[in-house]
Amino acid sequence: MMLIERTTVAAAALPLAQFKAHLRLGTGFADAGDQDAYLETLLRAALAAIEARTGKVLISRSFSYVLYGWRRGGSQSLPVAPVRAVTEIRIVDRDGVAVPVAPERYHLLADAHLPVVRGTGGAMPGIPFEGSAEIDFEAGFGPDWAAVPEDLGHAVLLLAAHYYENRLEQTVGGGAMPFGIAALTDRWRMLRLTPGSA
Repeated sequence: MMLIERTTVAAAALPLAQFKAHLRLGTGFADAGDQDAYLETLLRAALAAIEARTGKVLISRSFSYVLYGWRRGGSQSLPVAPVRAVTEIRIVDRDGVAVPVAPERYHLLADAHLPVVRGTGGAMPGIPFEGSAEIDFEAGFGPDWAAVPEDLGHAVLLLAAHYYENRLEQTVGGGAMPFGIAALTDRWRMLRLTPGSA
């Protein structure tokens, strides 16, 4: 299985001005924008870390999910949430020939933690030997920073600030999420109650 990000977050969707205010950087100086590219890099890194921790896509973009067998014959869970729409499913044979699946043969069951694509009539289309299925979908809370839940948005700013303040840190190991950030993100994480039954 492989999740491919087809589109990236536009620079305009990132909260650069909010991040500068959060860091209390000076304004009105001739070189006030000199750090913008670096600050954007920190925001992207923090955004990726929070998304990985929670399994939630904060700003909307397109993805493809490639798999070589259905988790269950009649449905397939998607690895991130919230999923807004499944745009296409393709069955690819061993020679790389892709055949789109008719949209009426499947539907999306939206869920805050574990969205599922379910086959109409209880069965997903068969995947040929050494072939694959590709699911294209749109996921995210919304197109810009205003759509991001406040606690997750604040966690991104805190983590990006942590990266900024510790940019010269040379210690190896650790890697634990700072407590304040963990407290903000924990309610968004999916609890696994069974050993991989989803």
